[in-house]
Amino acid sequence: MTGPLNGTFAPNTGRWVVCSKSPYTSIWAESNCGSWFGAEVKKAGFDGLIITGASDTPVYIEIKDDVVRINDASFLWGKGTYYTTPKLKENFGNEKAMVACIGQAGENLVKYANIVSEERAAGRTGMGAIFGAKKLKGIIVKGSNSNLEVADESKLKDAIEKARERVRSAISTKVLRQFGTSSSIDTYNITGELDIKYFSQAKWEKASKISGITMAQKLLVKNRFCHSCVIGCGRRVVIKEGEYKTDEIEGPEYETIVSYGSLLLNHDLESIVYMNKKCFDYGIDTISSGGIIGCLTHHFYLGNISSKDLDNLKPEWGNIKVAETFLDKIVYREGIGNVLAEGSDFFATKFKIPQDEIATVNGLEVTYHDLRSNYGMAIAYGLGGAHKGPSHNLCDMYYVLMGIPFEEIDAPTVTLDNYAENEEMAKTCSIMMDYRALYSSIIMCSFCNPLPSQLAELIEHS
Repeated sequence: MTGPLNGTFAPNTGRWVVCSKSPYTSIWAESNCGSWFGAEVKKAGFDGLIITGASDTPVYIEIKDDVVRINDASFLWGKGTYYTTPKLKENFGNEKAMVACIGQAGENLVKYANIVSEERAAGRTGMGAIFGAKKLKGIIVKGSNSNLEVADESKLKDAIEKARERVRSAISTKVLRQFGTSSSIDTYNITGELDIKYFSQAKWEKASKISGITMAQKLLVKNRFCHSCVIGCGRRVVIKEGEYKTDEIEGPEYETIVSYGSLLLNHDLESIVYMNKKCFDYGIDTISSGGIIGCLTHHFYLGNISSKDLDNLKPEWGNIKVAETFLDKIVYREGIGNVLAEGSDFFATKFKIPQDEIATVNGLEVTYHDLRSNYGMAIAYGLGGAHKGPSHNLCDMYYVLMGIPFEEIDAPTVTLDNYAENEEMAKTCSIMMDYRALYSSIIMCSFCNPLPSQLAELIEHS
């Protein structure tokens, strides 16, 4: 689905959402994705696509304006997203068409498989497995209507410019543009919010080796922008030599850097870039896959599982090679991978590990803002997690606790002590969840939003 502002140049509106009952949590799921796919759907004349039923054989959906076809995709089944995307464009005859597709993880019904669009992912809740169950390899779309019909073009243009200036001038925009979402690695290592060694360690002396600053200094070649974005938090990186040498590729974001970095005690940033690329190709969620690998490593060291339980593999902190082997097994459901593909809770149940020793909410791996430091996110997970799971986009408590102001709403703008009980915390969290629900329902990026009054103008004139 797209939002009412998608396809315009209102800032932060280059998002689109996949919704379904989650095959992973068995509750409501919505997966928010960037890229230019949503805008292309809008240009083709659609607000969204409702896909029902399932095919007996692999297919893909082709959309060219109001012409929609279902085509054979057997030649793509078994392939990764890096092969599938250009192949679909080649068959379509237009390299500017936008693609959303699955890799092998979705085909094999891994419960936390993603849908991937131009190295952006609709992740977390297993939407890739929904595509896989339908035998739907992907969707390719190209629209020709660049001038969407709006209520008042002149007023909308003025409202867009005011909103864009607001976003452009924000301090957080400058930080995100320069260092990306992983700009907070060093800060969180100080405050205790960085998740380390599967939540068993509070500080890590090697955190700076995988930070956004280090990535910007050593690997970054340019920024990446979604449609209508003025921030450019995306990282385009190059590794010029060594084991993980690669041409320009999408760099990892904060959650991935934690998942395959600090959570596993891996301080090799280039190896995290490699694992990020591999997860994109497989179409698998980095938060859940890394979290499950961290979980099994933690419980292996505790003696709750043995090497025999793990296909004679020995997980080791900091050993990304064995983590890669587990990832491969998960994607193809080989051996222990068939258990891990079902998620942390399933793994824990099979090996009789107590639920309170597994970092999940409603069956979904938590995102990487340590709840013992960020009490606001803990409240959000307890409230919003009941119907959706532990999403870091439920509210913006990590911003509130950093002292970032939210104008025009009744919420504190001062930094709170992360570790202190605060009677205003629950009230503030409730307000921020409502705030985020507004922007999420319009399908906007969660970074550096226009003011609520500016948003009202944008909606009124769109």
